[in-house]
Amino acid sequence: MKEFMMIFIGADYTDLGLSPEDLQNRMGKWFAWNDKMTKAGIVSHGDALTPQIRRISGPSRTVTDVTSAEVKEIVGGYYTVKASSFDEVQEIAQDFPDYDLGGTVEIREVMVFDQ
Repeated sequence: MKEFMMIFIGADYTDLGLSPEDLQNRMGKWFAWNDKMTKAGIVSHGDALTPQIRRISGPSRTVTDVTSAEVKEIVGGYYTVKASSFDEVQEIAQDFPDYDLGGTVEIREVMVFDQ
């Protein structure tokens, strides 16, 4: 089995103006998807990320604090999953709860270095 990251990209929920009921419903979908993958032994790790962003860039290490309101899409979270191929992870990603909000799942294989 290989490890892959599913990186979740989209707008911040607060920027979308979702009602408390919509947020609760949305989180229920996330918990159900996580439970399904956990029971199948697919998910190794995952977390949601806060909308605050600090970027450090360039040779002078320029620091910029960015809010979700300043960027169109943010990385909202990730899962590390075990699978045999990109196609298998793509199938797992079919249940991603935020496609209806314009969300995206980016799939990346975790690189393994021999030592």
